[in-house]
Amino acid sequence: MRVLPRSAALAATAVSVAALVGPVPAAGAVTAVTAPPPPAGRYLNLHQCVYHGPFLPTSFDLMTTLVPSRDGRFSAGTNISDAPVPAAVCGPGDGTYEPSVYTAAQGYDLTTGRYLNLHQCVFWSDYDRDHLTTVVGTTDVKFVAGTNVSNTRDSEPFCGGGGGTDLPIPLLSSATPLDLTAGRYLNLHQCMYYYAGFRDHFTTFAPSKDGRFKAGTNISNTPDTQPSCGAGDGNFQLVPLLSGVKALPLG
Repeated sequence: MRVLPRSAALAATAVSVAALVGPVPAAGAVTAVTAPPPPAGRYLNLHQCVYHGPFLPTSFDLMTTLVPSRDGRFSAGTNISDAPVPAAVCGPGDGTYEPSVYTAAQGYDLTTGRYLNLHQCVFWSDYDRDHLTTVVGTTDVKFVAGTNVSNTRDSEPFCGGGGGTDLPIPLLSSATPLDLTAGRYLNLHQCMYYYAGFRDHFTTFAPSKDGRFKAGTNISNTPDTQPSCGAGDGNFQLVPLLSGVKALPLG
């Protein structure tokens, strides 16, 4: 990962069934039918904003955001829209951390299947003592993630093979099938952890095989307002300022 330049360019519907009350209409009468609400948009646009700290004196650190955190400097423009996103929209960073070449965006057509299969790929570099988390397939091919919309539930994550000493970590990677018909909101949870010993941040967006770093992403009829995150492992600890949740209306 150290080959990065110091400055890289960058960015189910719950059908309301109204109960009919009152007298039966007379023959020939026209009964008004309430149409379901229009969908919020056809595409889920995931903005994967990866920041790196190339000016840190003793370490190299990458951290990923998909949703706005409480610190707006590291925001991400993930949304639902009628059009696929052309490029990632990310915050500027804080002067030390800035967008990296792993920043990318991808639009997923929500009309093409029942399940949003959210693939979380977490990589680890022994050389840099650093994690990288990816969720989209439009970044460096070595670090892609297989997130997709399908009528089939994915059970195993598809991740790039990494490069050099940067390898995927099966324990922290996952594929989470989210039923798009199960509620009105996609609640996308972002859990950021940090270990001072390595000066290393890493992020989770979904449950993984290691429950200590789980994130509560779900589909529900209720919009979530607070992130649900695992407590960490004693070394890596949750960073509330950089964690967050975004409720994305599905319809």
